[in-house]
Amino acid sequence: MTPVSPARRPELFSITWPLFTELLLGICVGLAGLWLASRASDAASGAFALANNVQTSFFLLFRIVSMGVSVVITQSLGAGNRTAADQAARAALGASTWLGLGTALGVAVSAGPLLHLMNAPAEVMPLALPYLRILALALALDAFNASMAAVMRAHLHARDTLLNMVAMHGLHLLLCWPLMGGVGTLPGLGLLGFAVAMVASRAFGVLFHLMLWKRRLQLVPRASDWWQMRWRRLGPALHIGLPGAAENVAYRLALMFTIALVARMGTQELATHSYTTQLMTFILLSGLAIGFASEILIGHMVGARLLHEAYRLVRRSLRWGLAVSFALALLAALTAPWTLAIFTRDPQVIATAQTLLWITVLLEPGRTFNLIVINALRATGDARFPVLAGVLSMAVVMAGGAWLLGVHFGLGLVGVWFAYAADEWLRGLLMAARWYRRGWVPHARATHRRVAAKRRELTPRALPA
Repeated sequence: MTPVSPARRPELFSITWPLFTELLLGICVGLAGLWLASRASDAASGAFALANNVQTSFFLLFRIVSMGVSVVITQSLGAGNRTAADQAARAALGASTWLGLGTALGVAVSAGPLLHLMNAPAEVMPLALPYLRILALALALDAFNASMAAVMRAHLHARDTLLNMVAMHGLHLLLCWPLMGGVGTLPGLGLLGFAVAMVASRAFGVLFHLMLWKRRLQLVPRASDWWQMRWRRLGPALHIGLPGAAENVAYRLALMFTIALVARMGTQELATHSYTTQLMTFILLSGLAIGFASEILIGHMVGARLLHEAYRLVRRSLRWGLAVSFALALLAALTAPWTLAIFTRDPQVIATAQTLLWITVLLEPGRTFNLIVINALRATGDARFPVLAGVLSMAVVMAGGAWLLGVHFGLGLVGVWFAYAADEWLRGLLMAARWYRRGWVPHARATHRRVAAKRRELTPRALPA
């Protein structure tokens, strides 16, 4: 295995569009579930939103493995060390098994207290509790899908991963429609049907990934790979993944705190928050896809010690990300009366959500800095700075600002959204300053020395993966 030369390295767009499509498919499935829930009642849509936020928050734990393994593999491949890349991939499976099972068990057992912590309204709790417990099983399978997909993308097989996601989400939609609404004389399961369909589709995704590993990577897991914890091989991945996951978990905790504040405002406010955030997710997809694609390419560049090329790539990624995110946010605000009508006919909900989407036009450029630059810093090995710089802003500006503006000053959801915007811009400017002042360069050089030394260690003995 030789490093990917500049002539053969794929362009940013060739990796971004499969990632964008993959993320879009996931959001569409979520929207389909929210739409089906909203047909029943606002309480059902609120239950869907609360339980899914809990699930998403715990899913971030899997980023400890997938995020770190992806970066380590890209760096190893950039340095021409396929053996180390395969070792990291195998180690990810055992870690995913124990992390997935532990997370699923924890969510299933503590589903009630978690929903109470989110201030779930009385009419929402009976719907959200069983739904969240079934989602816990899907979480266990998602641990494997997250790490196995990360390995495929790190090997620059983003299109194959997209194919898996198309099949997986297609199966989910195919199953959830009859399971939620019923077929003929068979009654529907409501929200439980969506969760059952998710479990089946995630199991299919794991099997599809195994096939892709064998055909594209010539990598077949051994039985021991599924349960053994190989701490030495996971060390470099945890060095990247733990700070990265900590930053994501801190964000989700702050977000969950703000959602709990919104839930206390009432069921209507919670439904408005849910509908608006679903539309916001479409806006951030472009920045998220560009950020992930940049991380993959920069990891290869750092492994090959092409630091100037990595610096230029981020500048180019930011130009595209800022332009696209601003345009999408503006389009969402302008079309809000029609898009929101998909979910609700309540004129007050639509009017409030449209106001929030206009604030999003201000918010999204700041978020784009975070989505792109944080991933770039992580790919160079500079994983701790985003946590240290971001946690204080999330706690004080995002969570504290949401309480101050939304509750204390009585601005409601508008106050919460202004707090979101202030937090995104503060963290985004801090990340941009770190990149443009080249604070990441010493970390990138240290990373290159580590992967080069690992290659020299493995090459003479040709150790098995």
